[in-house]
Amino acid sequence: MELLLLLAMVTACAAAPQDLTDKMFTFPQESNTDYVRLTTSRQNLGAVTACLRSFTDLRRDHSLFSLATPSAANDFLFFKMAAADEFHLWARDKQTSVVGQDYRLNTWHSICSTWDATTGLMQLWLDGKPSSRKFVSSGSNINGPIIIVLGQDQDSYGGGLDTKQSFVGMMSDVHMWDYALPPCEIKSYANHLTFTPGNVLNWKALEFQIIGRVLIEDNVSTCQ
Repeated sequence: MELLLLLAMVTACAAAPQDLTDKMFTFPQESNTDYVRLTTSRQNLGAVTACLRSFTDLRRDHSLFSLATPSAANDFLFFKMAAADEFHLWARDKQTSVVGQDYRLNTWHSICSTWDATTGLMQLWLDGKPSSRKFVSSGSNINGPIIIVLGQDQDSYGGGLDTKQSFVGMMSDVHMWDYALPPCEIKSYANHLTFTPGNVLNWKALEFQIIGRVLIEDNVSTCQ
């Protein structure tokens, strides 16, 4: 009952920044209506790193992190494909694939993606291990107003949600930076060591709004 009350309160309005240490978002069902919208005042990004931890048993395509602007629905996105070892990475509505990833179901994974507008290079880091660096898009920044969504893929700015691309499972420790995080910092994040918190999104001071059936629960993976 207390959890449902919390859900109703958070859904009603975006709260002040919350410290979600040792918490997780639980996405318990397929839908095109349930998601978490993250709030940032940043409107212009010349580089991005986003990191999160996720746990799921999905074998189909699903979105992990979706950032859209009016000019690009896939301005920054990392997306798990149905193939066990494949991810799609997007920046400025351009896409590349990374394959050969050691991705397993029903396991907590640390997933980070980086992009830099100057070089146009994008990279995935799975559990602290890098993919090949791929050229995606260069020469223009991500320019807001920005909408960031967890649990759904925005196929249009703030909309175009598809049940068959929705995330079902748990997510935690979401951070975002306005630069390409150095490899040692990404490895520290993946290994639960000390790292520099996100300066765009910070799990310990997160502004967000829950829409639909998404729960905030204790993260049992932190038990010693």
